[in-house]
Order: sequence, then C-alpha cells, then structure tokens
Amino acid sequence: MKPEQPKELSENTQVVFQSKKIRRTWHNQEWWFSIVDIVFALTDSSNPKQYIKKIRARDEPLNENWGTICTPLELMAPDGKKRKTNCVNVKGAFRVIQSIPSKKAEPFKQWLAKVGYERVEEIQNPELAQKRMKELYKAKGYSDDWIEKRVRGIAVRDELTDEWKKRDVKGEKEYAILTAEISKEIFGMTPSEYKEFKGLKKENLRDHMNDLELIFSMLGERVSTEITRNKDAQGFEECEDAAKQGGNVAGKARKDAEKRIGKPIATKENYKELPEKKRKKLNDSSL
Repeated sequence: MKPEQPKELSENTQVVFQSKKIRRTWHNQEWWFSIVDIVFALTDSSNPKQYIKKIRARDEPLNENWGTICTPLELMAPDGKKRKTNCVNVKGAFRVIQSIPSKKAEPFKQWLAKVGYERVEEIQNPELAQKRMKELYKAKGYSDDWIEKRVRGIAVRDELTDEWKKRDVKGEKEYAILTAEISKEIFGMTPSEYKEFKGLKKENLRDHMNDLELIFSMLGERVSTEITRNKDAQGFEECEDAAKQGGNVAGKARKDAEKRIGKPIATKENYKELPEKKRKKLNDSSL
C-alpha cells in the first residue's frame, strides 16, 4: 500500500491525506504542519491531543526534544479563528510519525527506511545520488540536455561552497549573501529579485532557468571559485570581493551574448511548467 500523494488546495493552507485535511503554514522558508492533524490523519483517534501525550510518554527522546521539534504557530481553527498550534516541519513530521504505532503510519515508516538505506548507498557511491537526481528531473519532464546542465551546475555550486567553508565563511546566511552578489553581477538581480521577475514564490529558481541562464550562473560561480583559490581569499569580506569579480566576468559575457543574440538571456518564462516541446524549442532558440 502506498500513501496517497498530498493534494494542494487553492488556498495553500491545507493538504489532504487520505481524505483528511492537514493544516499548514509557511514559516522560515518552509512548510510547517499541524501535529494534531497529522496524528488524526494517521490514527483516527477521537482525541489526538491525548494520543500525542501518550506517544511522548512512550518515546523519551522525542519528549526530551519536543521543544526543538515543534513550534507553536498560528493556524485557522475550526471556529474560523486563528490560534497557536504546535507545528512541525517535514523533518519533524517524520520524527513524530516514527513514534506512531498505527498501521496507517506504516507506509511512511517503510518509506523512511528506504530513504535512509538509499542515503547510505549514496554516501558509499556518490554516482548513485547523481543518477537518482537525473531520474527525478526526467520524471518531471525535463530534457536530457537540460538535466546535464542542471546537474553540472549543482557540482559547480558545491565546489564553490566547499571553498567558502574552508575560508571561514560562516553558514548558510553568509553563503546566501555571497550568492546574491554573484547573481547581481551576472543578471542585475539577486536570487529573490530573480524569482519575483519569473513570478516564482517557493520554487527553486534554477529549476525554472533555461539552458543559457544555467550556463551563465555556472560561469559566474566557477570563475568565483578560481578567483577565491588564486587569491587565497580568507574570511567573508575577501570571499565577497572574489564573488563580485567572478559574477562580473559572467555578467560581461552575458551582456556581450545578448548583443550578439539580440535578446535578453534572463527570461520570465516559468521553465518548469512549460510543455516539453515548447521547452525544447526555447532551448534551441537560445543557443
């Protein structure tokens, strides 16, 4: 038995699992889900709050970390008023589900075991991770040529962040600032501005880029990596300078390409949602 895929509702404040509504809210750049609703959907308990108390009592590690796993967030209550409700992100939801003995939770537990096993396989053989990534993109309808560029872009990005990590750039917040500097130099827009330009919200920006957008993104990050290494940049400020220089190289190349092609590289096209024939036509016309 496979669990039904959650179906998004138009208001985006609920998902449906096996005819049960699970409330959710957008917080810290990710979805958070009502724990009470998850438990009710997987157990049919007449008193899900009491059920949660019981699983916490049985699972000591879960209970000890409850304050870090769940966060009280405002959700719409059945009476139409917003009230603070304990919520979990996807990782936290999986942890709670692990403690539910209901048969309805078993498909999720089996899936978690499979994902864990695959992750161990990928650590032992990184080529498997790349293969699975390609399969996922192909299942979404992307062309083989686009997938190759996307996967290569991920490798280029990882190489750059590895350099930043070695040079005392501290965490995702500073990575995001440096990435924004590169993007501004290449396209004249930060990633958040670029997403707004494309009409995106929570989607991954690069999954919506066409071939040339991906290529110039790669160029900026690859050159930034080389400058960072050659100048032996240390700390945030020196890495920021290298990032600006690398992005500037790609930005100049992008402007030159636009003059010769006769149209902008950056496009408002929502690339992921284009039909495959139009997507291939878009790629061919951009080359």
